[in-house]
Amino acid sequence: MAKCYVTGKQTLSGNKRSHALNATRRQWKSNLQTVRIQLEDGTTKKVKVSARALKKFNLEQRG
Repeated sequence: MAKCYVTGKQTLSGNKRSHALNATRRQWKSNLQTVRIQLEDGTTKKVKVSARALKKFNLEQRG
């Protein structure tokens, strides 16, 4: 199961409920994007980051 490198967000599971309240299992997947980051030792690494964490990180870089 993939999870966010920054926040640790991962797939959630639960029940889908119909109008008659029948329960079927379903999953809510996080919006993970693959990005390259540069580590402190100068090497680059591909990691999965949630879209929200990526957006926050990009905003911090600009201002």
